[in-house]
Amino acid sequence: MRVMEWSFQNKMSDNAWPAISAPHAAARLALLQQLDHSQWLAPQRLLELQLAQLQLLLDHACATTPYYRSRRGRSMTAERLVELPLLKRADLQQSYGELKSERVPREHGQVWEVRTSGSTGSPVRVLKTQLLELFWHVLTLREHLWQRRDLAGKLAAIRRGASGTHPSWGAATAGVFVTGPAVGMKVESGIDEQLAWLQRENPAYLLTYPSLLGELARTCLSRGVRIPALRQARAMSEIVTPELRQLCREAWGVPVVDMYSAEEVGTIALQCPEHEHYHVQSESVLVEVLDDEGRACPPGDVGRVVVTDLHNFATPLIRYDIGDFAEVGGPCPCGRGLPMLTRIVGRVRNLLETADGKRYYPFLGQSQFLDIAPIVQHQFVQTAFDLVEARIVMREAPSKEQVEALRAHVERRMPPGVRVKVIRVDSIPRGAGGKYEDFVSEVAVPGHGGSTAKA
Repeated sequence: MRVMEWSFQNKMSDNAWPAISAPHAAARLALLQQLDHSQWLAPQRLLELQLAQLQLLLDHACATTPYYRSRRGRSMTAERLVELPLLKRADLQQSYGELKSERVPREHGQVWEVRTSGSTGSPVRVLKTQLLELFWHVLTLREHLWQRRDLAGKLAAIRRGASGTHPSWGAATAGVFVTGPAVGMKVESGIDEQLAWLQRENPAYLLTYPSLLGELARTCLSRGVRIPALRQARAMSEIVTPELRQLCREAWGVPVVDMYSAEEVGTIALQCPEHEHYHVQSESVLVEVLDDEGRACPPGDVGRVVVTDLHNFATPLIRYDIGDFAEVGGPCPCGRGLPMLTRIVGRVRNLLETADGKRYYPFLGQSQFLDIAPIVQHQFVQTAFDLVEARIVMREAPSKEQVEALRAHVERRMPPGVRVKVIRVDSIPRGAGGKYEDFVSEVAVPGHGGSTAKA
């Protein structure tokens, strides 16, 4: 495995070379080396290995979770896989307790709960383990390797919770490779502040949301601003369009590198190192793309994404309908056997726009909603420059206290002068492409280039 010109971190002070890694770092490197081999396996061989792992997962789920207890059966095959029922988000919401394993294998390490932010309008909870964290870190290292990144460069991130200066790139590389510094800025800041910060920091890599990448690139083009050291724009959480890729090339002369992930199941697909489509991370997840009849989509068709997390023995998610849509691709010219997705469809978040032309990225504290009320689904609709409707689906009518707490919680995250009105609805319709959008602006002006911040 060729690791570019990366420098390994050395655990032993009296050893100069070769580096001796700490045990946790050695485990990541060993798994990374296996993935360097498995990416070239034939698709059929990859599927055979996935089905063997799925058999272990299903046996465990049948033995230790009430939800799957009655589903024990014959050996797993591709034909039997499609006979297993889909797990919907509503099933995960309603049956979370029954989906939790009563005996998580000790070898999988510490267990903790993760709550999604509800970007699809349906917040859910899952249990995670240290084994899943290991896969997350290793797949991050695989992406660095695929994209031939210079780890000695500076990484800048503009996203929720990012702030300050850090000596390394984060948990995935910690203890394994020597990296340059990482700097962060919160997404709440305005476009002028973000751009001035980027000019000062002059990073080699910029990680942020596609909508914000677009705003920054358009602003740089209009002002003639460059970021000389920038080598790559890294996208996360939203859909990346060909228009955005072209815009970043025009503004900075750099490519956009995207990844497809979900809080519930981790990394799903990474952008091919030689093309702009995506490779499913088959060593971690088994992905199906299905049509309306539940049949596998052929290359060129768009269908709903169904994911099985092959290593979550704490909350088994088997054939989980994640709510996204994707287009199936054929064999990749790069030669990797990992399945190909041509594009991801429907992960768009609109921007909130105020009367003075400023735009805000809508982060509304969704991960805390379940602490306020048992909300099944939610959607925010900006119906006027100064009004956002919080449309919520609940099985029982909310109390006045819950409504007020939710209104205050969301309104605190709004720009000054924007009010929030909470409305209970029976259901929330799907948007274009069959995807729920958690924020829709009915007043934003298409193509407007105002400043962007976090709401």
